[in-house]
Amino acid sequence: MNDTTRRDFLKQAAVGATLAALSEDVLAQTTTASATGLPTRVLGRTGQRVSILALGGWHIGAIKDDAESIRLMQAALDEGITFFDNAWDYHDGRSEELMGRALADGRRDKVFLMTKNCERDYDGSMRCLEDSLRRLRTDRVDLWQFHEMVYDNDPDWVFDKGGIKAAMDARKAGKVRFIGFTGHKDPRIHLKMLGKPFDWDTAQMPINVMDAHYRSFQNQVVPVCLDKKVGVIGMKGYGGSSPQGIMAKSGLTAATYVARAEGYELLGVTPQTRVASGGEARQT
Repeated sequence: MNDTTRRDFLKQAAVGATLAALSEDVLAQTTTASATGLPTRVLGRTGQRVSILALGGWHIGAIKDDAESIRLMQAALDEGITFFDNAWDYHDGRSEELMGRALADGRRDKVFLMTKNCERDYDGSMRCLEDSLRRLRTDRVDLWQFHEMVYDNDPDWVFDKGGIKAAMDARKAGKVRFIGFTGHKDPRIHLKMLGKPFDWDTAQMPINVMDAHYRSFQNQVVPVCLDKKVGVIGMKGYGGSSPQGIMAKSGLTAATYVARAEGYELLGVTPQTRVASGGEARQT
């Protein structure tokens, strides 16, 4: 083994050891499934116990029939999925509107409700929030995340243009309980957000069996989140793309999916479940 290979091996081994040690505390907080529910886990510093699978809002809006979409959301809640995901821009607001209808009649208080802000400035962020509250038919969201941190200057804009101030003001007003961010592109941008002078409650990122091979969120970002008590939300477990996911369309075997699921358990993250039109739960 040459020096370069040895250094790379030792570096990866150190990352793995750190990740395993930090994940142990998270996994220790996981409850077993009840007769009519899913295991739950504490989401980072929020202290909130949520189902280890979340219902993804994008696919809810992709279902053409409103009644079917609402039925699926209510069935998911009945079966123990208590973490509901959405975003201001999903299907031009249709996803939030459908979710608001599904959670009417007392169901809203049974879920941990998340949506996402697509703006970076103060005024735009506040408009996003008011739109989301109206569509979701609620006076507050449990988790509000800055959506798609994918450009190098996104972290700076959130702070320089007033987006983070809007989030803090909304939290002070009781319209937002917890604040996080998402991103699909590059661990560097997540690390830049985590390095900003703010105690993030959550960070959402792609995690799947291919992640370790290129720009790995698992190796670079998850250990930092766990060290800072930032709740990690995993997405794109099948590599993204609707309705199957890139890896499913590539013909990877069921054994790969098992390995992917075990990887989520090791990391202690909360993967998002997207519900397809046929009612089958899928990871994206």
